Amino acid sequence: MREEKLGILCSGRGSNLASIIEAVERGDIPAEIAVVIADKADAYALERAREKGIPAVPVIYRDYAERADFERALLKELQAHRVTLVVLAGFMRILSPIFVHAYTGRILNIHPALLPSFPGVKVSGCTVHFVDEGMDSGPIIMQAAVPVLEGDTEETLAARVLEQEHRIFPASIKLYVEDRLRTDGRKVHIL
Repeated sequence: MREEKLGILCSGRGSNLASIIEAVERGDIPAEIAVVIADKADAYALERAREKGIPAVPVIYRDYAERADFERALLKELQAHRVTLVVLAGFMRILSPIFVHAYTGRILNIHPALLPSFPGVKVSGCTVHFVDEGMDSGPIIMQAAVPVLEGDTEETLAARVLEQEHRIFPASIKLYVEDRLRTDGRKVHIL
């Protein structure tokens, strides 16, 4: 098993961050959360991290003239905390190939939809995938399906999807940390 240091990037309230913190505290994910970085100063995810004694660093997107400068600042923080796995937990920025190359095969994302998605389906869900240079196009690690029920509102469906995100994101990180994922082209094999 690898000794992983997680760097978790967030943009908002950090509910997926909370589920990851809980999984680490229970020992389900044998890793250390080395740093939580948010691209907004008022992101509640930073407060969640501070409450748990986890380094919480705002790297504010609008403080940088160029995206490349912002990403260099992110990489500097990740490297300063010796991060080995980058976890995008509600991080609302598209990362450039330069950033992705710095952590090739070591960036996980949660997406609140089944990828690839199909219009008109009666099911929704979420997907954990490796990040590559495309938009939500990396190899899929795990998915969870949620039925779209008669009378669902956007909020009720989103709540059921979020419940599944909180289940499969920590599970996927655990598989990575335990060195149980092998990528073969577009496929991820779980050992």
